[in-house]
Amino acid sequence: MDPLIYRNMNNLRLFFKIFRYVIVGMLSSAFIMPVAHAQEFNCEVSLNTERLEGNSFDYLDRFDVVIENYINDYQWTEEDFEEEERISCQIQIAFITGTSDFTFSAEVVFQMQRPIYNTASNSTTLLLNDDTWQFQYPEGRNLVHDELQFDALTGFIDFYMYLLLGYDFDTFSDGGGDPYYTQAQNILNLAQSSSAVGWSRATNNRRNRNILISDLNSSSYDTFRSALYEYHRQGLDRFVDSPEEARENILEALKSIQELKRRSSSNFIFDIFFDSKFREIAAAFVGAETDIRLEAYDVLRATDQGHLSEYEKLQN
Repeated sequence: MDPLIYRNMNNLRLFFKIFRYVIVGMLSSAFIMPVAHAQEFNCEVSLNTERLEGNSFDYLDRFDVVIENYINDYQWTEEDFEEEERISCQIQIAFITGTSDFTFSAEVVFQMQRPIYNTASNSTTLLLNDDTWQFQYPEGRNLVHDELQFDALTGFIDFYMYLLLGYDFDTFSDGGGDPYYTQAQNILNLAQSSSAVGWSRATNNRRNRNILISDLNSSSYDTFRSALYEYHRQGLDRFVDSPEEARENILEALKSIQELKRRSSSNFIFDIFFDSKFREIAAAFVGAETDIRLEAYDVLRATDQGHLSEYEKLQN
């Protein structure tokens, strides 16, 4: 393959997709074999309905399966994903209240992983919770994707699936998440024309989905998104072959995040990053040379006070 073409491929999946098409093309002269393509997500949903009282909500026992099918059976992008390329994620849904007209409130935790190149390990790309989901779900309702009209149930799921896609693609390609953050922003714009709860840029809550997607779509946070790519692709994915170089790249990514955080008025996007990564970051530097390890500690101490006890081991 021409090196120039390869250098212009900023998405690993694109490379493997082209490679796969070449192989299929070579084989097609001998025989024709249908190629099956999986959807993007392999998502597991868990459910907690302990706070709901009465028998009228028993039908929610299968709500987890309904959400799993809604996510896993839909094609969210125009990319072709093989089965082994599907994005691994977990969603925990805890119902808080339910009313006689089947209006529910729930708290949701999203977690997503990506593989680390050349290892059998995964990296937690994203870990966040949202405690302001309100929607109606009467028994027997079918869930339908609709990009033109907002629905408080499916719109919430759609928003976070595009958010997860954006994060995942950003770790493989600098700026690769752009189209998916745009999709999430479109959903938020539709939601704001409704009376749905949790979609406004509430001044009394600095950790909401409006602020999050606005920041991710803002050029002011391009440095953060580039740091995501450098941390994962130039750091974690190179750790097996070049551990010292990988640590230096991770440290550079952390310095970029530190500098951006100093200039930012919102900490939400940084809190999500460190909540998802603090143990992994500490583990990456435990075996480093003393100067790199201590420099990493100084950056982390200044940038992520919330997990300082985890970083203390880097001083030893």
